[in-house]
Amino acid sequence: MASILPLRLHELSFKVNGRRIIDRVSLAIESGASTVILGANGAGKSVLMRLMHGLLVPSGGRIEWGSEDPRRLRRAQAMVFQQPVMLRRSAIANVVYALACAGVQRAEREVRALNALDSVRLRALAHRQARTLSVGEQQRVALARAWALNPEVLFLDEPTASLDPGATREIERVIRAIAAAGAKVVMSTHNLGQAKRLGGEILFLHEGRLAERAPVDRFFAEPASAEAEAFIRGELPWT
Repeated sequence: MASILPLRLHELSFKVNGRRIIDRVSLAIESGASTVILGANGAGKSVLMRLMHGLLVPSGGRIEWGSEDPRRLRRAQAMVFQQPVMLRRSAIANVVYALACAGVQRAEREVRALNALDSVRLRALAHRQARTLSVGEQQRVALARAWALNPEVLFLDEPTASLDPGATREIERVIRAIAAAGAKVVMSTHNLGQAKRLGGEILFLHEGRLAERAPVDRFFAEPASAEAEAFIRGELPWT
């Protein structure tokens, strides 16, 4: 089956009350190493990912995927947000529910859910009420819920923003495992060290524009834009 990638954005724009949040962004995202989106507070990182994932409708421009099948596009991508949303049920039931919504056969759901929880090291807590788990554990349940769907593309919006260093390391381990399993990871972060550790390429947004795109090593060693250089030095607000 053909991949849903590449994902192509053509002059993509998004406005709210006349204010342009995303300003004519054009790019193509291919399979391969993880793409990390960086930028100062209000640069448009989260909005750009929501547009790509289909949660927001562009004000201008267009989005093209490698597949034009709407059902396939919905099922071949997933998104995990900064604040995980847990249903009022157990951790495994949260994952099973996502599988049911995706049309997975009933007989497969529990096995796939347990395997996903095992992959994020939460199998022992499978029957614990998800909302009683720590924030870091809830984020791992959210990642398991997404990973169980076997997405081709996984969007992650600041997945470790509110976590302590230990929980952050565990989330990063899971993200590496998901990428190693073949999913294309597109994530935003305010953590420059994390971008270096996880990213293959950097998309740097400035005031809604794509100011720079570069391999991660080159971006940090030789930023091509004055805005990126200032951001790396910490002279712009963090996200």
